[in-house]
Amino acid sequence: MFEKILIANRGEIACRVIRTARRMGIKTVAVYSDADRNALHVEMADEAVHIGAAPSAQSYLLVDRIVEACKKTGAQAVHPGYGFLSEKREFQEALAAAGIAFIGPDAHAIQAMGDKIESKKLAKEAGVSTVPGYLGVIADDEEAVTIARDIGYPVMIKASAGGGGKGMRVAWNDEEAREGFRSATNEARSSFADDRVFVEKYIQQPRHIEIQLLADGQGTCLYLHERECSIQRRHQKVIEEAPSPFLDAATRKAMGEQAVALANAVQYKSAGTVEFIVDAERNFYFLEMNTRLQVEHPVTELITGLDLVELMIRVAAGEKLTIRQEDVQLNGWAVEARVYAEDPFRNFLPSTGRLTHYRPPAAHPHVRVDTGVFEGGEISMYYDPMIAKLCTWGSTRDAAIAGMREALDQYYIRGVSHNIPFLASLMANQRFVDGRLTTNFIAEEYPTGFHASDLPPEDPAVLIAVAAVIHRSLNDRDIQISGKMPGNKAKVRDDWVVVLDGTQHPVHLHPADGSPQRIGYTVDIDGKHHTVWSDWQIGEPLFRGTVNGTPVCVQIDRVGIGYRLHHSGSQAVVKVLTPKAAQLDALMPVKAPPDMSKFLLSPMPGLLVSLAVTEGQEVKAGEVLAVVEAMKMENILRAAQDGTVAKIHAAPGSSLAVDQKIVEFA
Repeated sequence: MFEKILIANRGEIACRVIRTARRMGIKTVAVYSDADRNALHVEMADEAVHIGAAPSAQSYLLVDRIVEACKKTGAQAVHPGYGFLSEKREFQEALAAAGIAFIGPDAHAIQAMGDKIESKKLAKEAGVSTVPGYLGVIADDEEAVTIARDIGYPVMIKASAGGGGKGMRVAWNDEEAREGFRSATNEARSSFADDRVFVEKYIQQPRHIEIQLLADGQGTCLYLHERECSIQRRHQKVIEEAPSPFLDAATRKAMGEQAVALANAVQYKSAGTVEFIVDAERNFYFLEMNTRLQVEHPVTELITGLDLVELMIRVAAGEKLTIRQEDVQLNGWAVEARVYAEDPFRNFLPSTGRLTHYRPPAAHPHVRVDTGVFEGGEISMYYDPMIAKLCTWGSTRDAAIAGMREALDQYYIRGVSHNIPFLASLMANQRFVDGRLTTNFIAEEYPTGFHASDLPPEDPAVLIAVAAVIHRSLNDRDIQISGKMPGNKAKVRDDWVVVLDGTQHPVHLHPADGSPQRIGYTVDIDGKHHTVWSDWQIGEPLFRGTVNGTPVCVQIDRVGIGYRLHHSGSQAVVKVLTPKAAQLDALMPVKAPPDMSKFLLSPMPGLLVSLAVTEGQEVKAGEVLAVVEAMKMENILRAAQDGTVAKIHAAPGSSLAVDQKIVEFA
């Protein structure tokens, strides 16, 4: 067994590999860029080596720097995680030449499966079902249009070396095929240094279901059942679960056996994943093979009890697998939600900055949090904005979903925007709960984007009661102040008015008998009694307790004289006032925000790649105005209405902040 391994990655996956290596008694080496000097994975590892500047092309993607770090520290093996160099044949070959083990497949398997065009040819030869399409290299956008017409719209234009949703476009007509080819090519060149794309038939109403494989290169190749990954946004997975609520035993077995056949065709070794598109009739078609550990591997670990990272390390060290296919069991259900630093209310734009407060849910056998950040750490503009992978396990799918809703309520993040409200909405969506999923789920359920109205409906009495109890507790503490004049004993009132979303709710509180360690009140709201119990302490950001016997977890932020409460993904600003103050509050004018409609504002921090207009130019609604690049994704900004450009506020090449002015209209 290895004595020391290097993790050629960063963030949560580096931390996750370090945890398993530590349990196995293996020392670890982290590598880091300028931006990650104080990152969690650097702190967790036994050693750390600086490898370059913040951009990944100048650090994490430099093969020679990684090899040099291995030699410097005496690392005998490298775990690549996912992304970066994990599927680069040249990396595996460079490590082999230096006598360093690669914790992953051999170079020939990486090359064969890493190219989407060649992998589809190999899959067909191995007897694996494939999607109709054109696998040749496409010269230009006009050839892309010709091919798309031959296949028949709609088609999918995909980067051959792509991954993570980059370099992927759906085209429904000639114009979209031209634009999709150009955009996919540019993204592929920027992200993978390989601008080849191919075209295949776009299967409507599809599910994305993948098979986890594990092979030792010594004759044993197992499929560890499937993961349902259909909940995607812009081809990026958002929710994953294992097993799939759609597959039956026969289809599961057939998909697993075809995945194993493909792996055997390339003498595969280590963990890998074969992805399939599955239609409404359970017909399945090969999509691609990922020759690495998947982001969503924890859900497979939760239902099988296997540690995939440990098994990858053991296989790379030459050990033979001791488990057989019949030993791989399905135990319960697991769901994973990807928590991202992005603003779901602003079209999921990335959010960067410092995590001023960060408290994930407490880990236990039913809740797992894989993260690479910490309170006070920073979400960098240079890398993927993932904060964590939140996973829950239950004996049934309903139990796993219920656990996820509870865990999301407990996830306290401040300093950056995050997608927890959106994740909470997904968990409460009846179509999701019913398991009626396709890769079009988000587009169909949120056709105009995500809005506050999409959040799960909750009884406002819960927030009203909790706000009243919080305020009463603070007042109880205030009257305990020392140094008061004799004979001036203060008394806390029992009658208040809770102002929630502009509506006033008179409440009356009765202290309930209980232990000194617990807060207990009966809160009368609109003639109904609500009993609240909690062990909340003043200053804690989470109010945990029960309302009418139902467990609740409400996040609390003090905002001026009121509170901002977060529950089930939604948030509300609440004020608790005396009856007289409530009368006066109702007379206060509402301050209107400034009108910024005449400006084109940058929707995210990023680089202004190009500007398509000049001062004095007339533009039409829908016309391209500018292109902003963020997180290696090109974002096209279009005119919302007809107008004339009055002034240009930013030049191509400028680094933009959120809401920075780019163009001003007359």
